[in-house]
Amino acid sequence: MKVLVIGSGGREHAIVRQFKNSQSVTEVYVAPGNDGMKHDATCLAIKALEFEKLASFVRENGISLTFVGPEQPLAAGIVDYFEAEGLRIFGPTKAAAQIEGSKSFAKELMKKYDIPTSDYETFTDVNDAKDYIRKMGAPIVVKADGLAAGKGVIVAMTLQEALDAVEDMIGNQKFGDSSSRVVIEEFLEGEEFSYMSFVHNGQIYPMVIAQDHKRAFDGDRGPNTGGMGAYSPVPHISEDVIKQAYNTIVVPTVEAMTKEGTSFTGILYAGLILTSEGSKVIEFNARFGDPETQVVLPRMTSDFGDFMTSLMDEQPFELEWSNKEIVGVVIAANGYPEHVEKGASLPDLTKLPANLHFFHAGTKEVKGHFVGNGGRVILVAAQASSLKEAQQQVYDALADMKWDGFFYRYDIGWRALT
Repeated sequence: MKVLVIGSGGREHAIVRQFKNSQSVTEVYVAPGNDGMKHDATCLAIKALEFEKLASFVRENGISLTFVGPEQPLAAGIVDYFEAEGLRIFGPTKAAAQIEGSKSFAKELMKKYDIPTSDYETFTDVNDAKDYIRKMGAPIVVKADGLAAGKGVIVAMTLQEALDAVEDMIGNQKFGDSSSRVVIEEFLEGEEFSYMSFVHNGQIYPMVIAQDHKRAFDGDRGPNTGGMGAYSPVPHISEDVIKQAYNTIVVPTVEAMTKEGTSFTGILYAGLILTSEGSKVIEFNARFGDPETQVVLPRMTSDFGDFMTSLMDEQPFELEWSNKEIVGVVIAANGYPEHVEKGASLPDLTKLPANLHFFHAGTKEVKGHFVGNGGRVILVAAQASSLKEAQQQVYDALADMKWDGFFYRYDIGWRALT
């Protein structure tokens, strides 16, 4: 079995690694990948949006399955293109990817099918949006309607912060067309968790849950980021809560997408919050979360290639997971998530303990060593019999190395351990 993974970040490195570790898979390619993936896959000089070149490579090299990592090619219709060419690909069509690509599409779907989420209104006019914010008060959540690389959400704790967010997004077009429309939501209080599922033609295989840390600094302070670390399992979210979320959110959403003529295949990511009224949806994504993927996939003990083949062939499969617990810490470049400082040298990653996982995201190899080449640079994770032990192992390893030009949080997993 030959596999092609589309993408270049830490999430894609985790997907590549999972395929590489599968006995059923003989070759793994990644397009475009990054320099740190070269030991796990053959990197191709083809960009994620170069559909024709990707399809040609798949045909000419007998690729069994293409797995799409990031949201941009999904939103641009890579699945539609490949399927029209008769090529097997895992991911949602352009229409189905709207569940992530348009916050208003997702909200309207949830409203129509009574899927629990926060109250909201959608705006394209700055003054109308500001009037609504003044009427509702703070805290309140302001979201760019379209894709914004995980940075289009402002959880405004003050009125001024919310008004500034609307001005930035609609008025100043901070995210271009993606923020010409905004969704303003009520602020929900509770415990957040990420619940991802493999979906194909109505089949749903839920994964173990994870919790990530979005704020840049310890104690959940600082600006929102794409995620500074994650851990799995989430012991303070009970099995009963997970089961209820599956029955009231995951299944109804998959069924709703089919009823709407936008049947979903791919990774359905449900970003949930456990409120006093039960679990509610904060957001849906149409692909794996990052950094959650890097702590969820290492817990899978089933052969990933066999599972994906069975899923696409609509054959039953018993998906199995390790009881070992995992904590992953993101190493980010100084200045992230705003003005990132690139080019700082990373320490010798081969000196990390052999039992740790590490996944490359924004790295580049220069004269035999790696330098930072993005905001989130790598994720280092430890797997152990308890979260406490995993947390201790990863932080002990990081403390033994010099991270000049980079920073990381020192409290990943704190919600489960305090």
